[in-house]
Amino acid sequence: MAGLRGGATLALLGGLMLGAALPPRRAEASEIALPPGSGITVTIKPGTTTLARPCYILFSKTPTIMLSIKSGEKKTFSFMCQNPENHFVIEIHKNIDCMSGRCPFGEVHLQPPTSALPTLNRTFIWDIQAHKSIGLELQFFMPRLRQIGPGESCPDGVTHSISGRISAAMVKIGTFCSNGTVSRIKMQERVKMALHLPWFHDRNVSGFSIANRSSIKRLCIIESVFEGEGSATLMSANYPDGFPEDELMTWQFVIPPHLRASVSFLHFNVSNCEKKEERVEYYIPGSTTNPEVFKLADKQPGNMAGNFNLSLQGCDQDAQNPGVLRLKFQVLVQHPQNESYITYTVDLSNERATSVTIEPRPVKLSRKFVPGCFVCLESRACSTNLTLTPGSKHKISFLCDDLTRLWMNAKQTLSCMDHRSCHRKSYFLQVPRDILQLPVQLHDFSWKLLVPKDKLSLALVPSEKLQQDTRERICNTSFSYLMASSSSSPGQDLYFGYFCSGGSIEQIQVKQNMSVTLRTFSPSFQQEVSKQGLKVSFIPHFKEEGVFTVTPDTKSKVYLRTPNWERGLPSLNSVSWNISVPNDQVACLTFVKDQTGLVCQTGRAFMIIQDQRTQAEEVFTLEEMLPKPSFHHHNFWVNVSNCSPVSGKQLNLLFQVSLTPRTIGKRRKTRAWL
Repeated sequence: MAGLRGGATLALLGGLMLGAALPPRRAEASEIALPPGSGITVTIKPGTTTLARPCYILFSKTPTIMLSIKSGEKKTFSFMCQNPENHFVIEIHKNIDCMSGRCPFGEVHLQPPTSALPTLNRTFIWDIQAHKSIGLELQFFMPRLRQIGPGESCPDGVTHSISGRISAAMVKIGTFCSNGTVSRIKMQERVKMALHLPWFHDRNVSGFSIANRSSIKRLCIIESVFEGEGSATLMSANYPDGFPEDELMTWQFVIPPHLRASVSFLHFNVSNCEKKEERVEYYIPGSTTNPEVFKLADKQPGNMAGNFNLSLQGCDQDAQNPGVLRLKFQVLVQHPQNESYITYTVDLSNERATSVTIEPRPVKLSRKFVPGCFVCLESRACSTNLTLTPGSKHKISFLCDDLTRLWMNAKQTLSCMDHRSCHRKSYFLQVPRDILQLPVQLHDFSWKLLVPKDKLSLALVPSEKLQQDTRERICNTSFSYLMASSSSSPGQDLYFGYFCSGGSIEQIQVKQNMSVTLRTFSPSFQQEVSKQGLKVSFIPHFKEEGVFTVTPDTKSKVYLRTPNWERGLPSLNSVSWNISVPNDQVACLTFVKDQTGLVCQTGRAFMIIQDQRTQAEEVFTLEEMLPKPSFHHHNFWVNVSNCSPVSGKQLNLLFQVSLTPRTIGKRRKTRAWL
């Protein structure tokens, strides 16, 4: 038995050694024959990927890694591996000479046909040369082409690379995929077209033809045809490298007359010009100033009906420091909206310190085609955002399928720096009608209020009494005011909080410069616009950071809290509440928590509650327990003064005031101000 097992082992080892000595199995033999005078050269060469196990081409019983077949030759070969597509690529290079003979215009065929070639990644290259005065046009059948940038690839692996020539230098026009808008590319003197087909693709047509055209007198012309809504991204020659010096490149756009087109520059750089000036020129239908000339940094035209041309013109560059001219842009074509026919006038000629910005709301990105949303100034200069500057009258329109995708933010600065005359001035903070008439929701309107330091303070009186937004009583209105005071000392800015109409706060006094921002939360703000409005007056300077005048409502509790709620009242700041009590009511002052959690590093934090009729007052240390509920028959003050607290142990104070009818002839057993 042992001898039998030993013999079987020897036989198996011999079989393995014999198998190792045999050459790898070959793929089927291929034959390529090129007609004489065809101008075609076929080259099989290694691909860019290097594999651990090599593969060879067997030609005339000799292994090789490269094989070239020229016009008039026929060669038979095979691959010494089962998967040659992983090792080799094939290039079919055809020279078309339009200078010495008749140019073969018309449809370009794949020669040899793909069925006669081995199954490798294939690149067909057509190198066409003509006189400088001859224009060459590549016409692409359906589907048309879509330009891609560096690092991008085509979903099906089929790419078109197109180049031209300026003197001896080749210029890359671009790389393209299928399913786009590019229908024609016109060039002069020399065109090099490369079509790359992956080995598994069964395409058997080139997809383009060559036509003879007169001189185009520029680097190239690219025609982009839109059948309906859509977008196209296009790039200057050699992108992202520099556009050739002092050259001209044109894009022609064919747009259905019922649609509108807008141009947006996605990325551009300008070079250092010694002579002339880099620019873009538009031939726009209906324009009386064609060509319309723009700088690359300008807002580009939009809301254009019908066909138009866009040209990029380079300059003579500085030889020592030329810089780089490059351009990547998008053309968006969509149906005009009803709003695009309406022109709105926003008159800021008397608003010397007011600006309005219309911009997109923040949204999640989508892979689907989304029509553009543009704001157009004078119906032509369109962009995704637009700022209306003070001192001018502006005419705007909208090119947008859904205006809820936009919102407005406005700013206004009001100041009075002469304290001797300021006390006679007042301002009414209200959103101008010209802004409210626009079909876009107002997001923020901010007023910056400035006063001379240590000379004057500010008083704000609302059209309707305000409620402070707290967790216990949330503002449910369509808009609120965000109020804050600014300090020259770092970290001393005070955020008083959000306030909305329907509360008990009649006046807010602020020691120094402040900002007031009206923020809307729903389109119903237009129905509640009459409730907005704050009167600002200049009053003598006082030392407290803020004073609130409060008249509680008999039907509900009033919740009030110290400023800077999230971060704590700044060090050594003082805030007061002037609380009115009707004659027939009793006010109950209650603190929501028993303790503040405050720890002072230096100084002391305290609260004073003072009866305004008797001037009687109680003083409480805020590091200790807060007082129990107290009852007040007359108007009273609540003053809070902070220390310099330990980090993380800040002062936040929340209290409520409620009214109950005064009971005649009865005295409360709890502590009360009489």
